[in-house]
Amino acid sequence: MEQHDRYISPFETRYASREMQYIFSEDNKFKTWRRLWIALAKAEKAQGLPITEEQIAQLEAHKDDINYEVAIAREKETRHDVMSHVYAYGVQCPEAKGIIHLGATSCYVGDNTDILIMREGLQLVRRKLLSVIALLAAFARKYKDMPALAYTHLQPAQLTTVGKRATLWVNELYMDYQEVEHRLDNLALRGIKGTTGTQASFVELFDGDSVKIKAMEQAIAAELGFDKVIPVCGQTYSRKVDSMVLNTLSGIAQSAMKFSGDMRILQNFKEMEEPFEAHQIGSSAMPYKRNPMRCERITALARYVMIDALNPAFTAGTQWFERTLDDSANKRIAVAEAFLATDAILGILLNVCDGLVVYDKVIRARVMSELPFMATENIMMSAVKKGGDRQELHEKLRQHSIEAARVVKEDGGKNDLIERICADPSFGLHQEEVEGILDPQNFIGRAGEQVEEFLTGCIDPLLEEHKDLLGERVQLTV
Repeated sequence: MEQHDRYISPFETRYASREMQYIFSEDNKFKTWRRLWIALAKAEKAQGLPITEEQIAQLEAHKDDINYEVAIAREKETRHDVMSHVYAYGVQCPEAKGIIHLGATSCYVGDNTDILIMREGLQLVRRKLLSVIALLAAFARKYKDMPALAYTHLQPAQLTTVGKRATLWVNELYMDYQEVEHRLDNLALRGIKGTTGTQASFVELFDGDSVKIKAMEQAIAAELGFDKVIPVCGQTYSRKVDSMVLNTLSGIAQSAMKFSGDMRILQNFKEMEEPFEAHQIGSSAMPYKRNPMRCERITALARYVMIDALNPAFTAGTQWFERTLDDSANKRIAVAEAFLATDAILGILLNVCDGLVVYDKVIRARVMSELPFMATENIMMSAVKKGGDRQELHEKLRQHSIEAARVVKEDGGKNDLIERICADPSFGLHQEEVEGILDPQNFIGRAGEQVEEFLTGCIDPLLEEHKDLLGERVQLTV
């Protein structure tokens, strides 16, 4: 039964997926600890320490059925979480209790687990990010030739296309994908480094045999799916790793906020909308409202991630010498919640991008309301070809444009620039001739080609390579 008498994180109840929540759960953490203890025992046995197959088999048999009640009771006595779980594991594995955590320090399980969990989190982020990119790429291709009014400074500029604008969103997410890949490629296990990073305890265990120590460390890394360990550290891996990972998540948040901001404005313009369900209520007081609440939520969560990324930056900067513990409380909140929030953002993006609504008639009407101003040079050149004087026509166009703009802004009327031009004998142009010049397709440049070039050159190969990861769909519950 849901509890109402204590604080429960909205990430748990409203935003983050169960999958991401599990990655950062206590259960996943403690099971990962046991995987690390098994990997340590195997590597130590391989290098000649007196550890038996029977001991390792007993550890394997209980790697997932954690006796939490024993660990919790023990921690109340010892006030040490790692040693409490060493004890609890030993209760289940009496033959192996003497070799659990042999030669290791708490950071062996703590720090290596943090790296493993961040890798899991990044892999989930990558999977969802690819599906968002796939949805927006399909949208961009579908609307690559549909003219739309572009904006600079949020003021009408030249034309673009609906699809070309979508490639701007896709490209930023593509850059984020590359950053995620970079982080995954460069994540290294902490390995077995000892209390201050010198491996002194393992020097004692192996009588100073550095070859065995290094071989053992590589074996542990391989067992856990890593091809490298960090070259040097103090007690912990450098907290700059956390900062770099969260900066990558912040990049995704930035791209998502850009997309959601554009969508919120487009919804105000009535050009595009996020999905709106049949029984969705936009406002308790205004029944007609269709608020962009999903994109607003993306904006809100993105802001959280971008600010949260400052936490590990400060932590990294205040780690004195070999380590201080002021990282711990901050780290366990900041890193986990950045992943939970990014997961929530990607979930909403998947939902929104799977049902984007385009109002083509509104888009065209907005184009046609501004296109006469943009077409003045083309109109002038056509009139010059008929014998008009360029300088005279330029001045007339300037005057007509100012007056047409005044009608729109001061009188609330429609843009009548074309009617003014057609009525001015200096131009010698008929209505049909001017309307021919005003075909929006004449003003979109290479937008459609750019869409195809970008998708075929960058996105299609990426999606083909990872087609087994695509197809994620999200049904929002709130």
